[in-house]
Amino acid sequence: MCNLYRMTKNATEVAQLFDVVAEIGSNAGGEIYPGYSGIVIAGGKVETMTWGFPFQRKGAKGQPLKPKPVNNARTDKLSGPFWKSSFVERRCLIPLESFAEAQGKKGAMTRTWMTMPDAEVFTVAGIWRGSAEWGDCYSMVMTDASPQMSEIHNRMPVILTADQRATWLDGSPGDAFDLCRPFDGTLAIEPTDVPWAGRSAQSSLL
Repeated sequence: MCNLYRMTKNATEVAQLFDVVAEIGSNAGGEIYPGYSGIVIAGGKVETMTWGFPFQRKGAKGQPLKPKPVNNARTDKLSGPFWKSSFVERRCLIPLESFAEAQGKKGAMTRTWMTMPDAEVFTVAGIWRGSAEWGDCYSMVMTDASPQMSEIHNRMPVILTADQRATWLDGSPGDAFDLCRPFDGTLAIEPTDVPWAGRSAQSSLL
């Protein structure tokens, strides 16, 4: 699953790249972790939302705990009650420059970054909804890993090419679901010696 991605361009720059309206006053950007603010494209404009749907938890004595951000939505779970209405009614694009996965032995994992060789900014599939806890929030749609990515993780984000974006945003649920497949292109993969951030441990996939 993806628990960290990078997007350094601001809302105005993203709006210009994708020919949509920019939200005023967004300060999202940089390294995005679950529970952080990120930029998405929905309804013809750039908006700032919280990465992750709030998942309500209870303690051992039934007391409410702080919600957990569920930031990844598996394609095989999109028809379930947690995701279905968002997938059918509220799909969005998540613009990003790169995404990261953890590699290495437990306790000594480091970041490996994936980018598109021919695009400074690309898009992956997202879904969104409103919430009482965090306002509008979004989750990244995950599918099976491509052969290239399978050496790093068994899942990857649904990468959308330019000619697929309109179908994801405005097509029928069936046509949109047909796009939920492993990326058939080639990614640039950059291993690093930067330790995997502990903040990502708070995320989850459903």
